[in-house]
Amino acid sequence: MANLPKLDLGLPSYDSLFSTEEERQEANTEKVMTIPINKIKDFEGHPFHVTMDEDMAKLIDSIKENDMLMPALVRPKPDGTYEMISGHRRKFAMSQLGRTEMNVIIRDLDDDQATILMVDSNIQRENIYPSERGYAYKMRLEAMKHQGKKVDINVDDVHVEYDKPTSAQVGPKLTGTRTNEILAEQLGISKNQIKRFIRLTYLIEPLQEMVDGRNENEIKIAFNPAVELSYLTESEQFDLVNAIIENQRTPSLAQCQEFKRLSHDGELTADFIEDTLSEEKPNQREKLSFQMKEIDKYFPKEYTPGKKKDLMIHLLENWAKKRSREQER
Repeated sequence: MANLPKLDLGLPSYDSLFSTEEERQEANTEKVMTIPINKIKDFEGHPFHVTMDEDMAKLIDSIKENDMLMPALVRPKPDGTYEMISGHRRKFAMSQLGRTEMNVIIRDLDDDQATILMVDSNIQRENIYPSERGYAYKMRLEAMKHQGKKVDINVDDVHVEYDKPTSAQVGPKLTGTRTNEILAEQLGISKNQIKRFIRLTYLIEPLQEMVDGRNENEIKIAFNPAVELSYLTESEQFDLVNAIIENQRTPSLAQCQEFKRLSHDGELTADFIEDTLSEEKPNQREKLSFQMKEIDKYFPKEYTPGKKKDLMIHLLENWAKKRSREQER
């Protein structure tokens, strides 16, 4: 006898007939659970650094005094472990306190949903390094693209075309329309600024440390010059790092733009980078400054600033001549 198709009469299931509404709501509610910390793995490719800084010390003190007030968010993995979505800093703090378990909410998420939630839960923190922000924006846009949304930043294209000085475009050429506009609205920054942060992901690690202010020698590169340097090849960037360390000097924005132009034309050399950085920039020359009120008492009241300057130079010339004669004796 042939099997007849089952008819869906819209009737409740057997289980639902013998369960209360409260039980059904309970089944659909996410619960806070306590699980071993050693079963929680960091999010793969997590772009945010977890370090023992002042903020972390405050978090540790807070957890020590009040316990962990907000549970972390994790997703289950096939091997029986869990992947952290939101709570990396809390997990670190708990470990520092010797805790072996932590409260979490377990949620089933696919890779793209997990990435978007991970980025969104961290990106609004106050202290985020520029390179961290760049990697976070890049990961989020990639996840949005995987979800079938149009992305007008080709985040996979590392070898982008050089922008002419007259072009307003920064970063890769654009395709598509709306996704980064939506992201920009959500984050409260412009599309171009998102693209500029993503450019930082094309810097080698030593340069990322400099733009972040994480360099062990306290060498700092400003954001705009760093964006220009992201167009250099990897070998050129290493040449630049060596020159920066050797001269203890970073390039200006104009110098970075020149490096970028020469790199595009295949004419940037290690010697040119070294020669450029060995030259003293005007803003790196030592300056002597003081307030006029500090020296006014040494001049007649009727002396103008010009007369005071002429007299100081004349006195310094006489002092230099006298010192020279004394050294010749």
